[in-house]
Amino acid sequence: MSRESELAPSLPPAVQKVSNNLQRWGFWSFWLQLVLGIISTVTLLFSIPALSESKQNLQAVQFGIISAFISIVLLVVALVLCYRYGKIGKKIQNRDPAMRPKKSETIRLIQIGLVFNLVGMLFAIIGAETLVGLSLAKSLTLSPQVLSANPQQFVNALDLLIIQANTNTIGAHFAGIVTSLILVSRINN
Repeated sequence: MSRESELAPSLPPAVQKVSNNLQRWGFWSFWLQLVLGIISTVTLLFSIPALSESKQNLQAVQFGIISAFISIVLLVVALVLCYRYGKIGKKIQNRDPAMRPKKSETIRLIQIGLVFNLVGMLFAIIGAETLVGLSLAKSLTLSPQVLSANPQQFVNALDLLIIQANTNTIGAHFAGIVTSLILVSRINN
């Protein structure tokens, strides 16, 4: 077996470099996005029952929450694509050039991942802006000297929790965008 590996042609340095980059960046991006996505999902799932229990007007935050969940769904798709980066990196190490994925296919997959991250980030930003705007409106409608009989008129921890979930999702999509841009740059060089 070692005799066959000695006779097999070695990988060109450029191919090895692309393989290493896809595996390394795909691994780190996958795990960073996964952790931030899980935190965001758990936070949002935790906040919805709390919103219904507090009898707070869900219509005011419904659009922001729906935007946040759409962003998380897009993050899941981007995670699957990011996981594939590492798999493609391993396939590129195949000694037979005919069995390696084509450069154009690899770049196309990365571009699709980039689009999912960009659209997901857009929805996360829309959700965050909506929720921040609602929280700001709450805080601006009350003067500091007024004590209200309705505590739901104040910005509370639940409002901030939902905003934090959106911010984590924005960070996860940002990590995916940066990874895609780095990989496209390194593959093209």
